[in-house]
Amino acid sequence: MKKVLWLAILSATSLNVVAGTIEGKASSGNSVVYVDTITGTTFPAPSEKPIIDQKGLKFNPPMLVVLQGTTVDFQNDDSVQHNVFWPSVGGNKKEGHNLGTWPKGERRSFKFDQPGIVPLLCNVHAEMSGYIIVSPTPYYAHTDAGGNFKIDNVPDGKYRLVTWHEGTKPQSKPVTVTGGAAANVTF
Repeated sequence: MKKVLWLAILSATSLNVVAGTIEGKASSGNSVVYVDTITGTTFPAPSEKPIIDQKGLKFNPPMLVVLQGTTVDFQNDDSVQHNVFWPSVGGNKKEGHNLGTWPKGERRSFKFDQPGIVPLLCNVHAEMSGYIIVSPTPYYAHTDAGGNFKIDNVPDGKYRLVTWHEGTKPQSKPVTVTGGAAANVTF
């Protein structure tokens, strides 16, 4: 009995989780690329809250990628009042929300539980816009100016890789990650 138990423990501890890299090129720079849902797997949201600042009549950063379940702080550092609202999340208008209007120095928070593209707007200043991309997995990257990206430590498996750039609809392609090798994808 002890021998069987010992072999079971040895077998369990000798299993290695293999992870690979997804790299490639999107059609334009300043895009976001992410691995879509991994069936049967959820990821804990980080406890740290990223901040989107409102300064100089702009959202800063203008594009933020967060893991699903992340709470984002919105801070007003301008001397004028600002508002933050989004008409939808991933095109779902039922997920639209308005945080209201507040003066300089105040901060409001929101937890993004649904994945998708979140267009940020300010109803006080129509020229202000920004985006939050809520990824269902922690496997995402911003492209460089040339559209190149790299996502490390992706577990072996078959996935759907999604890319998004302002002014376009999300595009996706299948990708297979195997044996620690790099999977190359071009959009």
